[in-house]
Amino acid sequence: MPNFCAAPNCTRKSTQSDLAFFRFPRDPERCRIWVENCRRADLEAKTSDQLNKHYRLCAKHFDPAMVCKTSPYRTVLKDTAIPTIFDLTSHLKSPNTRHRKRIKELTEEDIRKMKERRLASSIEQLVSKKDAAVEDSQSNEDEPQLSTEEKELRDYLRSLFEIVVLLEKQSIPLVTSKSSKADSNFQALLDYRMNAGDEALRKRFEVTAVNTEYLSAAQQSQLLDVCENTVREEMLMEVRESRFFSLVTGDLVEFANENHLPVFLRFVNQHNILREEFLDFVSFDGDESALVERLEAQLTDRWGLSMEDCRGQAHKATGTSTTKMKAVAVMLMEKYPLALHMPCSATALNIYLANSLPFPNVQIVMETLRRISAFFRTPFTQEKLEESISISYQENEEKGAMLKQACSSHWTEQHNVFDLLLDMLVPLILCMDSIRDNKDGKFADSVTADAYSIAETLADFEIIVTIIILKNVLTFTRAFGNNLQEELSDVFFAANSLTAVQYSLNEVNDNIDVYHEFWYEEAVNVANVIEIPVKIPRLFLRKQRAADVGDIQAETYFKEYVTVPVIRGIMQEMEDMFSETNLKALKCLSLVPAVMGQMKFNTSEENYADSYRNDLPNSETLSEEFYCWRIKWKHRGKEVSLPTTIHETLQLPYVKFFPNVNTFLKVLATLPLLKLEDNKSEAASERLRAYLNSVSAQQRNKSLAMLHVNAHVKHDLDVMVDKYCRLYQEDEPEVEAESEAVAEEDTVMK
Repeated sequence: MPNFCAAPNCTRKSTQSDLAFFRFPRDPERCRIWVENCRRADLEAKTSDQLNKHYRLCAKHFDPAMVCKTSPYRTVLKDTAIPTIFDLTSHLKSPNTRHRKRIKELTEEDIRKMKERRLASSIEQLVSKKDAAVEDSQSNEDEPQLSTEEKELRDYLRSLFEIVVLLEKQSIPLVTSKSSKADSNFQALLDYRMNAGDEALRKRFEVTAVNTEYLSAAQQSQLLDVCENTVREEMLMEVRESRFFSLVTGDLVEFANENHLPVFLRFVNQHNILREEFLDFVSFDGDESALVERLEAQLTDRWGLSMEDCRGQAHKATGTSTTKMKAVAVMLMEKYPLALHMPCSATALNIYLANSLPFPNVQIVMETLRRISAFFRTPFTQEKLEESISISYQENEEKGAMLKQACSSHWTEQHNVFDLLLDMLVPLILCMDSIRDNKDGKFADSVTADAYSIAETLADFEIIVTIIILKNVLTFTRAFGNNLQEELSDVFFAANSLTAVQYSLNEVNDNIDVYHEFWYEEAVNVANVIEIPVKIPRLFLRKQRAADVGDIQAETYFKEYVTVPVIRGIMQEMEDMFSETNLKALKCLSLVPAVMGQMKFNTSEENYADSYRNDLPNSETLSEEFYCWRIKWKHRGKEVSLPTTIHETLQLPYVKFFPNVNTFLKVLATLPLLKLEDNKSEAASERLRAYLNSVSAQQRNKSLAMLHVNAHVKHDLDVMVDKYCRLYQEDEPEVEAESEAVAEEDTVMK
């Protein structure tokens, strides 16, 4: 919630200004002086505790000498600070205007008393200043002064951290060649800065032998650790202040031939903005239990969070990792029942459901979609695809234009991806064949090899059947999933329409023979158009011969091994993702006034909020408070519009008078299913993907990846230097030499 300035004729608030806002002091005497100087008669009856809790003054009302900046991110007042700068006349220019903050008219007696108090206060301040000056001189004598060597060391470390920041911002790999340490990008930047006149580095390295490295791998690793931990701590402070969070993991990332799991945290910050930030990578080694223990240790032991405050989890797993992450989610929910397992808002529901099916043919289709997306990132391949679409749809130019537009906007991540894939099947195969021929020599061998592999996969009858089955089954969930990524009211009504989706899926399952007959006929027709033979997979036939089992018809095979598993897998996944507990949480979104209004203010959130009573400040008054909240909005003025999002609702100044509603909305906002209202926050996963696409797996560095994704977090180099000086003393040469080999391995793995 924003802070508003309590001074008369001042309309500043924290969301519109970078100014600091200061609470009224708890000390009754100082608080009385603040009120007196404000000339706010309506504040005189309030206690100092009430004023301290609910009222602020902005920095514009204090002498600049009274304001201290203790760090780049923290501003405080001196203990004796008194507000003295006020505008007490501008309201006279418009006397007919209503003023909420009325200015008190002073009598002669009030003026006389104020003068006496100010005189006494000024004498006290003079005495305190003299005492403070004496204390400062004594403390300065006692405080150890930095030696010349220590100052030079700090300047040197600052230059090194500036290079680390440059590396992460520009996605520059740490090392470019394993054959020579001198090929390090870090050393190249050191050379550049020294040649550009960096005296701190030049003094440090002027005695270094030619063709030797300036900075050991151990020292580089230490610098990266300090920089990474400093940035992470800035974000974790916000998470701890907000208390509630959700855990979101991404798809696996490879570092030094080992898989790691990206970990994001979703939370509502102190400005009531929903954020999703990338924190670290966790090793994916071991079984499900080991991964759960590793995640818990990371969040609790290393980051100082409590898993009891985790209110949701989402895992964007693909391929073979899907089954393992499902088991991880189940184990976490067994320990922490309120860590609700839900789909992630960043992924279309149909994509999520297909990725969750553990069947090899489905996973091949999903992997092929990811390969197609990566293949057409370049303008040359994209141009070739558009040419193939034009050729394939000469007789239907309107549809061809629609497909061209679709293929230029992340079509492999949309809800209707399988419809688009089926429509583009012929153009895709035609495009891949053309690129594989490479008559004009425009494409590299690696590109033609990828084109051949993708074309062979798409020209397989089992894959065509799988695409058509997925397309038809997921038609029933498409509208539902699309609503989950729309406005908050759409999410609420989608949660209430789940029964209709489940009924449709059950109806398909009960009449699977009829539906499969139509779908199989569609697959055969597509195969005939592309001239692909209708056949049972070779691997299945070989197993059948080995087991000496009788022949099976193709239609029967695809029904038993594709259609039935897919429909039942989708039904089970929908049941798990939208369990009764999850639906109760989503139905509480009716607390948002716009949703409440669409329901004609006939809602009953208290019936679904029992699970969260321990999260609320005054749970015993929950029903009464929810009732008052509904009545407030039901009988609002005609000119008052209903907030449509949780963010808009939390920004309201009077929501603080509904503490249970305020807290409950913050808890609901962290659910992974709800889309991020601040587009800047949603870029965390996009920035990670951009880093991974721009840096090869051999050159990736975990620390640099984390720093690059969080480049928006302010870097305080002085804090990094202080932390480095506390953690690492200058290593003895022999110790450094012994640890060099291990440090080099750690740096590469990071």
